[in-house]
Amino acid sequence: MLPMQDFLVIAIVILILGCAILYIRREKKQGVQCIGCPDSKTCSGQCAHCNGAGNQP
Repeated sequence: MLPMQDFLVIAIVILILGCAILYIRREKKQGVQCIGCPDSKTCSGQCAHCNGAGNQP
């Protein structure tokens, strides 16, 4: 890759990581206990989804 292409790839990766971190911080400020949980506003972190039982067949 050329130096400009390297810079562009690194900038895109940093942008994606930055957006993910900002999303997580915003959700935590809104009181979401478990971001991946469908009941995130009311979840106490002890639901079946958060404990891994929701991922098993």
